[in-house]
Amino acid sequence: MFACATERGIDFCSQCEKYPCDELKQFQAAMPHRIELWVNLERVKTIGYKQWLKEMKKSHACPQCQIINSTYDLKCRRCGEEPSCSYVAKHSEVIKQYMKNR
Repeated sequence: MFACATERGIDFCSQCEKYPCDELKQFQAAMPHRIELWVNLERVKTIGYKQWLKEMKKSHACPQCQIINSTYDLKCRRCGEEPSCSYVAKHSEVIKQYMKNR
């Protein structure tokens, strides 16, 4: 998708006249860390990528120790807090199912 965006002279897929294309739909459906792709692209469009990045850091930060965790860290990698962040709390069932099927 990076090559496609570069070729079209855009920074984000949501800026494309073909958004959302079939390739992006398949990409989004493949893994739990992409669940909020559509919402995120709209947020970037609305508030800009710098503010969006601040929001993403907050949604992936441990509520206890503030370290940034992966979507797939059910427990905080530093302090063991469960869930590891608000994103995991919101999507834990989908993430657990994905991990189970891997």
